Amino acid sequence: MKESIILQNISQKLGISEINAMQKQMLEQANKKNLILLAPTGSGKTLAFAATLLKTIKPHNDSVQAVIVTPSRELAIQTSKVLQAIATGYKTTCCYGGHRFEDEKKSLSIAPDIVVGTPGRLLDHLQRGTIEFQRTSTLILDEFDKSLELGFLDEMRKILRRMPSLSRRILTSATDIEEIPPFIGLQNAQTIDFRDYNPVKERIEIHIVRSEEKDKLQCLTKLLNRLGDEKTIAFVNYRDAAERVYEHITSKGFHAGVYHGKLEQHERETAIALLNNGTFRTLICTDLGARGLDIDNVANIVHYHLPVSEEAYIHRNGRTARIDRSGKIYIIAGPDEHIPEYIKYDSELHLDNAASENTGVEIASLILSAGKKEKISRADILGFLVAKGGITAEKVGKIDIFDHYSIVAVPALESNGILQRIGKEKIKNKRVRFSLVRSPFRK
Repeated sequence: MKESIILQNISQKLGISEINAMQKQMLEQANKKNLILLAPTGSGKTLAFAATLLKTIKPHNDSVQAVIVTPSRELAIQTSKVLQAIATGYKTTCCYGGHRFEDEKKSLSIAPDIVVGTPGRLLDHLQRGTIEFQRTSTLILDEFDKSLELGFLDEMRKILRRMPSLSRRILTSATDIEEIPPFIGLQNAQTIDFRDYNPVKERIEIHIVRSEEKDKLQCLTKLLNRLGDEKTIAFVNYRDAAERVYEHITSKGFHAGVYHGKLEQHERETAIALLNNGTFRTLICTDLGARGLDIDNVANIVHYHLPVSEEAYIHRNGRTARIDRSGKIYIIAGPDEHIPEYIKYDSELHLDNAASENTGVEIASLILSAGKKEKISRADILGFLVAKGGITAEKVGKIDIFDHYSIVAVPALESNGILQRIGKEKIKNKRVRFSLVRSPFRK
């Protein structure tokens, strides 16, 4: 694809009028055989390697030309969305656990140009014969520091054995690793290092919040009261803790969701969608969400538990101050907790019981039991709600369409009336179930 068309698609489909310096340099090096890209979380690495890839492959080659491996489902989904937006004329298929294998198999029946996926799911397809990489020339390892950890090494080794025609490798991450395994075959790679360009540390404020009690729930409650309706992600170290903190803050009336690895994929997708569309203001999250989550305009990161490592700290903080935005970091420290040396903070914050004024419009979400696989589009949903729901188009918020369901943001005060009016209606002559989510959300 010509660079001019790539840039035009980025502008028209993603609303980005000008790519940043890191993305420009990646495009300039598009013809290099092997590349390593190091750049902060939230700096636009996905767009950088996606644009670079499209500059060097041609559509409709009757085989998989490029494989992008990500360490998590969430990152696979985000990467696939970026590619599908800008890769006009190219077929992209996303493969990950937690949704229907048969949907992926059907999509793979005609070889896509680009496959995005997690190591386990890609290997599953290879072993079942539903995909083959015999003619694949390009491999991209996103978040390679995680993709090449011990837990993924065996799967990655088996995947690369199925790529005899591999001639190009691109590795990206926010953090480097000491040694890249020899089986990757990365020789004479050029490193593009933007870790210190427009550094995040200059765009964030870091505050220590002292909890008088070992149990930090009361301290978190006061902090969330202070933050008001700002979009916030609070990180914990354990799934059980995520559930406990979630139950506590929702019992106090906060608009919040929970996100961890024990939830089903559709539950995790729904939690992110409801945070993005404004139904939630807070997400309680394990480190599973520290990489790859596509969440707009996160104002605050709260470390309810101290991070287990500097790497975890970097990736958690990377959910805010993305691209050129600013953000605030709050570290809740218990009475006997020592702040690690790698955490450099600006001040200690003393909390009172005063609450910030909530200035936002209350949002609710309608969930429809039909999505992409049922050929439902955003235009279909918008037209249906205007025609049958008694709501103007201007009041319909963000519309998210997943494989077999969709989520629509609407004003909370009007949501019950809308649900009553559309309850027995069909959309595109299909009988669809409708439900309403108002915070607090639970599966």
